[in-house]
Amino acid sequence: MSSLNKGLAKIEVALKWDPSPAGTPAHDLDIVAATYPAHDAHGEPAYIVHFGSRSPDGTITLNRDSRTGQGFGFDEVMILELDRLAPSYARVVVGVAIQQQGGRTTFGDIAGTGLRIREGYTELAADDFSGVREATAATVAEFTRAETGGWEFHRTLRGFDTDPAAFAEKMGARS
Repeated sequence: MSSLNKGLAKIEVALKWDPSPAGTPAHDLDIVAATYPAHDAHGEPAYIVHFGSRSPDGTITLNRDSRTGQGFGFDEVMILELDRLAPSYARVVVGVAIQQQGGRTTFGDIAGTGLRIREGYTELAADDFSGVREATAATVAEFTRAETGGWEFHRTLRGFDTDPAAFAEKMGARS
C-alpha cells in the first residue's frame, strides 16, 4: 500500500453460542467471509472462506471451529489481515450461517449467541443476533477499501432465510 493512511489492519471476528439441550441435535454456527475483487465489488466473490478453508494468500483464516458451542467464551474465531490483502480486492463481507442438520433452526432458537468484532483491543461491534431472530444466516460486517488504500468497517446486520451454501453466494449482494 502506497498511502500513509493505514486504515484497519488485523481484525478478529469471534462467535459464541450455548450448546443445544441434551437429546437434541447440536447447533453448529459458522463464520463465513467472502472477498470481492476491486473491478466488481458487488458481483461474485473471488473466494469464500469458511470452516476447513482459508484464503489462498493466508490473509483470512478460521482459527477455531466449533460444531457444538461447547467451551468457554467464544467458540469460533476468524482473523482477517486486511492490511496484507492484495490491492486487487476492495471488499470483504463477513457473515454467520447456521447449519441446518436437525430441521430449520434460527438465531432465535439458539441460546447465548454472541458476536464480537475487534481490531486489537478496540471493539468495533458486538451483537446477540436478536435483531435477526427469525433468520438462519446473517451478514455482520462489511470491510471496504477506501480511495486512500486503507480499510474501513461498516456494521451490517442483515438476516437471510437460506441454507449455508446459498448464503455464501448471496451474502454480498446489494439489498
